[in-house]
Amino acid sequence: METLARFGYVAKGFVYGAIGILALLTAFNAGGETTGTTGALHAIAAQPFGQILLALIAFGLVGYVLWRLIQAIADPGNIGKDTKGILTRLGYFFSGIVYAGVATNAAFLAIGSSSSEGKSKQDWTAIVLAQPFGRWLVGIAGAVTIGIGFWRIYQAYKTKFRQQLNLNELSLQQKNFLVNISRIGIGARGIVFVMIGFFILQAAHQYNPEKVRGLDGALFTLTQQPFGKLLLAMMALGLISYAVYLLMQARYSRIKTS
Repeated sequence: METLARFGYVAKGFVYGAIGILALLTAFNAGGETTGTTGALHAIAAQPFGQILLALIAFGLVGYVLWRLIQAIADPGNIGKDTKGILTRLGYFFSGIVYAGVATNAAFLAIGSSSSEGKSKQDWTAIVLAQPFGRWLVGIAGAVTIGIGFWRIYQAYKTKFRQQLNLNELSLQQKNFLVNISRIGIGARGIVFVMIGFFILQAAHQYNPEKVRGLDGALFTLTQQPFGKLLLAMMALGLISYAVYLLMQARYSRIKTS
């Protein structure tokens, strides 16, 4: 299980690295694109040996999904059952569900088939909005997403992630370098969560599911701002830094499986 979990972090890091590189190429007008996980997987599929890479990514993400579900259900890290523990474990559970979809997408692309992604974010939002109190439910989802984003930014600022890593074998300079890279990456992902949360709140406020955007929409929105290319380049570097953080988790994370 530990090996699968570490391989899963590598696979997730590879996907975020691809997203960041594509965004960076876009910022420098070098042929990239602002995309999310699906677009990154398609870009990987177009490379030499792309299907083999996708198969490895799919396998790794399955390991990541299993690890997240074990963290949520069995609680090997002894997070507990208080409010903070329950919320953390719910976060693990939903993370596992989300990346199960990404793993399925990668697996379909690896065998040369177009995956059925099911309903889009906009479709699901429209369904929820049509329910009694649907606007409130979507608004709550947006507020929670923004809260997660600010929590990520706080984690980056306070370097709370260091508690999960065993960096004893590294020199002080190496530790400081990797920790600072990780802070940039976690902070960048937090900003993305905040932006996505605001999109969801807009959908609730305007009763318009088309306002919902994912990572690709957040990156595209940056390009529409003053100094958009610069903002996009900074976010791209942040996502690449997040990929480095995931690779560091794969190598140095304290994974307790029992």
